[in-house]
Amino acid sequence: MIEPSASHAARIVSQFTRWAKPFSELPIHAETDSMAQTVAACSIAKGMKTLDVACGPGIVACELARSEAQVTGVDLTPAMIEQARQRAHRLGCDVDFQIGDAQHLTFEDASFDRVVTRYSFHHMQEPGKTLTEMARVCRPDGMIIVIDATPTPECQKAYDYAETLRDPSHTSALTLSQLHALGAEAGLSLVATYQYRLESRLSDQVAPEDWPALQALFARDIASGKNTLGMDAWEAEDGVRFYFPISIVVWKKSSVTPVA
Repeated sequence: MIEPSASHAARIVSQFTRWAKPFSELPIHAETDSMAQTVAACSIAKGMKTLDVACGPGIVACELARSEAQVTGVDLTPAMIEQARQRAHRLGCDVDFQIGDAQHLTFEDASFDRVVTRYSFHHMQEPGKTLTEMARVCRPDGMIIVIDATPTPECQKAYDYAETLRDPSHTSALTLSQLHALGAEAGLSLVATYQYRLESRLSDQVAPEDWPALQALFARDIASGKNTLGMDAWEAEDGVRFYFPISIVVWKKSSVTPVA
């Protein structure tokens, strides 16, 4: 299996170092309804050992810590970990934040009751490898939860093109069937799938040099009326708005060791 390129890892770190503070402050990332769905899907109980993979500025990790879980957060970008630690301090949350690679987790097998990642798989060249690592560190009968954008198959290519214009560390957003297939390949049992749409403003978190091409792309999509990007974009008073199509997928790790 080909290892993720060092250049892509550097691209991720560069992108999220640049945007660490504004990313952490953007209201969409702590939106009440979507956060409630995330927490509910994790089914956290007091004392559960929980790992947030690619935790970014610690928004999910801190929310899970409020359920009195023992939470650890890991992210590749030091600037994001610093934002996460600041957030935990402000909120009085006890979370262990660490710099680390999602594809090479440093924890022992079966270390956690819950392993979650949110809005990260579309940055990864090999999301299946990350899911396998998440499963490895999850205890038998524990739960693995992945939350990410899942465009429809017919919109996937156009969706990826738009997102790459906005964020050069984007690789590809999996369709829901592709995400389900990764879980099956990892030997996980599907427990539940939930979906929601997350409203966003196009001008949020876009570099000035990327704005003209992105604005033109969305303008063409809106004018065509075909929703080629799969984001249901529209012109609002404060500029172009659109929806991220999000899925929450919950798997259970089997307590039975497969026979080789």
